[in-house]
Amino acid sequence: MLGHVQPIVLAPNLPETFYRGSGRLAAFRDMVLEPRPEDWVGSATARFRQAPAGLSPLPDGTLLVDAIRADPAGWLGAARVERDGPDPGVLVKLLDAGERLPVHVHPSRDFARSHLASPYGKSEAWIIVDAAPEAEVHLGFTRDVAAEELQAWVTDQDVAALLGATNRLPVSSGDVLFCPAGTPHAIGPEILLVELQEPTDFSVLLEQEGFPVASDDALLGLPVELALSCVDRQGCSPSRLAELRGRATGSLLPAEADEFFVAELLEDGADIIGFAVLVVTVGRGSLTGDWGSTPVARGTTLVLPHGAGTGRVEGGLRIVRCGPGLSTAG
Repeated sequence: MLGHVQPIVLAPNLPETFYRGSGRLAAFRDMVLEPRPEDWVGSATARFRQAPAGLSPLPDGTLLVDAIRADPAGWLGAARVERDGPDPGVLVKLLDAGERLPVHVHPSRDFARSHLASPYGKSEAWIIVDAAPEAEVHLGFTRDVAAEELQAWVTDQDVAALLGATNRLPVSSGDVLFCPAGTPHAIGPEILLVELQEPTDFSVLLEQEGFPVASDDALLGLPVELALSCVDRQGCSPSRLAELRGRATGSLLPAEADEFFVAELLEDGADIIGFAVLVVTVGRGSLTGDWGSTPVARGTTLVLPHGAGTGRVEGGLRIVRCGPGLSTAG
């Protein structure tokens, strides 16, 4: 089929969410969009309790998840299918924060297997595309936090104490950070980023005040004590924060992320082999291969099926290639 032998340019996929965007997403995509802050790119993952929201349609209207299930080897390659079944293993988003997101945390694979009937947790990584001069993120606690203290913050919605216990990190275009499952975090306002995640929509909102999220959904339908047990309450030291930083070129993420997902920055002359989700962040040019030539520019998003063979980047482009991790979620 044609869809298996060439890259497919994707239209925006904008599920509803609970926070405001900044307008950076529409500017990046160079099109008029609904005022929603997330574009789920090449997604085979649905919103928590809101399926089919979040699932990416292909140009012919077929959902990508259904196309993959119909021909998993053509899309993902026989080796990946043998290892993990018809599962892309990664969720990619363009995230446009127009306000500070709430402090929240994502469960680990072990927690998800035990309590959420999923082989995947939700480690994630952030590749900053655009940010205001004073932009910042919050990542990890500055000190060890006792379980009773954390539960009191959440029960009382003591946002000042909760936020005040997190590390504040300035960010700018080109910065890369890995956020392991369990790490409390919040993305600050006026930031556009490419976000790689394990393919789930599991979030435990430690901060709920002021955000229109049902309390049951905010805790994944779990009792509060159980939900909060997924939080890494250890202090995240400066040396640990340094370990979570990635690079600006080549393989972007720290090695610790490799089991969950991979991301690399591709420029003119680079080859792309195998299933990938692609986000063009700079320039104008094309992807070429046996199928011919596909023109792309800053803001273009694509999915590259395994069956397309080797593609090549041509022109003054920078493309973030996103793919599944190197180990099975099993």
